[in-house]
Amino acid sequence: MRHFVLLALLVTASPLAAQPAGNSAPQPVPIATTIPAARDVPYPGTMRLDVDVSDLGQGIWTIRQTIPVAQPGRMTLLLPQWLPGNHAPRGEMEKIAGLVFRAGGRVIPWVRDDVDIYAFHLDVPAGAREIEANFQFLTPTEGNQGRILVTPNMLNLQWEDVSLYPAGYFTRRIPVTASVTYPAGFTAATALRPTATRGGQVTYGTVSYETLQDSPVFAGRHFRRDDLGQNVFLNTVADTPDELAVSPEVLQKHRNLVTQSLKLFGAKHFDHYDFLHAITDEMGGIGLEHHRSSENQNDPGYFKDWQASLPDHNLLPHEFVHSWNGKFRRPAELWTPDFKTPMRDNLLWVYEGQTQFWGHVLEARSGMSTKQEVLDKLAMIAASLDIRRGREWRALVDTTHDPIIAARRPKGWVSWQRSEDYYNEGLLIWTEADAIIRQGTNNARGMDDFAKSFFGIRDGDWGVVTYRFEDVVAALNAVHPYDWRGFLVRRVYQPSSEGAPLEGFTRSGYRLDYGEEPTPAQAALLKVSRATDLVYSLGMSLDREGKITQVIWGSPAFKAGLTSGQTAVAVGAKAYSDGAIKAAVTAAKGGKAPIALTIKRGDNVRTVPLSWNGGLRYPRFTKVGSGRGALDILLEPK
Repeated sequence: MRHFVLLALLVTASPLAAQPAGNSAPQPVPIATTIPAARDVPYPGTMRLDVDVSDLGQGIWTIRQTIPVAQPGRMTLLLPQWLPGNHAPRGEMEKIAGLVFRAGGRVIPWVRDDVDIYAFHLDVPAGAREIEANFQFLTPTEGNQGRILVTPNMLNLQWEDVSLYPAGYFTRRIPVTASVTYPAGFTAATALRPTATRGGQVTYGTVSYETLQDSPVFAGRHFRRDDLGQNVFLNTVADTPDELAVSPEVLQKHRNLVTQSLKLFGAKHFDHYDFLHAITDEMGGIGLEHHRSSENQNDPGYFKDWQASLPDHNLLPHEFVHSWNGKFRRPAELWTPDFKTPMRDNLLWVYEGQTQFWGHVLEARSGMSTKQEVLDKLAMIAASLDIRRGREWRALVDTTHDPIIAARRPKGWVSWQRSEDYYNEGLLIWTEADAIIRQGTNNARGMDDFAKSFFGIRDGDWGVVTYRFEDVVAALNAVHPYDWRGFLVRRVYQPSSEGAPLEGFTRSGYRLDYGEEPTPAQAALLKVSRATDLVYSLGMSLDREGKITQVIWGSPAFKAGLTSGQTAVAVGAKAYSDGAIKAAVTAAKGGKAPIALTIKRGDNVRTVPLSWNGGLRYPRFTKVGSGRGALDILLEPK
């Protein structure tokens, strides 16, 4: 009874009871809505945008933009904030400088909105027919300022960085004509098509502001353009001209990618498509989808040493699939009428997860990688997720918010916190869905049938058709009746104390195993990353200097008190090296003595015992079934 009385007192107590009498207690200032909502009506006039990106020395881009006046009085101009494909507010407002507005040659004062800092308010003088905006976009000069966009030999122009648009209109209803002044000797590639060229200035055809934002530019001194068929082009810029040399065999693999993709989906949702492809270690890395193009960066050697570039062979397949999945078919909550409206990411496990799935399938079908190489990559994905215990408390659907929550910043305990797991765990779920369909139809149907019916509609349409969860369930049931709602709820919307969903492989006759040597695919990745991967044995990974970059929750390294950021300096009586720690793990196999690892953080040095006697472990799939299983059929070229 006493506990009940105390609880009642706590529940019924005044909210002010916890605050001492006499303290000040303010009330909030109401937030007024000062930005007009987007309307689906045409904007009266065409914006003109002139961008000068010719400064290679300092990377300062100069912009002049003319915006027709819709009506006199207050005008609000917006810098894009919520960017498609970024799944988060990523507009780079901090790099905008020198902003001045004029009408009829006279400066118009502006004020930034005090709630939405991406909005500028100005009062248009009576009789003004257009507003001219002049400003600079200051591209990063060091990596800690953001992604490098300009090097002596190439650049990447994204229109959202260098343009404003009027609030109150759907972006698809705002026309714009853009021109760019490029550095001398540069060739540019974009999904936009030029209408005029004068010296280094290229003028592009008038498009909607939505299409402009979706049509970035790669330009470079060393450039080649390859026709891949079906009005698809591979536009490559490189740090050096020798990186552009490509063998007929490798080029054919890229043509196969186009052919196999169109066979898969049965329709295309572009009038033309441009792979924007940079082979560089100077310009910042990127892999970003657009409706009629994609931005792709691969490391030097991509063409020159095709086998060594194995870790990069999935990028172009993944981004190409997005033309169908993510751009044409898009979750209803992710499509927005402008770049101010927040995007809701709940269905990224379809948008990105199924793209990850089809990207790997097409990587195999096209010959970009061999079937075995793709199987080895899938084994790495499966194993890495199988040791992520974070699904015990965090459902997969919640990871779709990670682009907003974490913005891809490093995490100290990613195996427990989870990250953007909807990519690769989504892949595992769709692999399982394919196996379920094939088993239920005696291999007569599979996820290919879903792809054609869901993404392959309205051939030639490069607009947007939205969908919701129920549409996905209905499309799956049309392919093969099953409790798809229950399946997806279990896999996506509920936490799980089990490991990663690997039934797509087990149903196909594959078992996830571990060996003492990395597979060729993992060895290629480790060579590029220069990492020491011991996550499946000691439960940690280290960089080439011995700095710990990851500790797996609940692993031997975790139990020994290790964290990322510490540096290994000795293994037993030997100085730390990649070879020394691997030799120690091998020597301890089958024994009882722990591995002594000396670590340093700042001025503090200590030795910890690592209790592990299972030897080195690297993931791979073992074929245990007979004949062609679902996964074998899935990866075969069509």
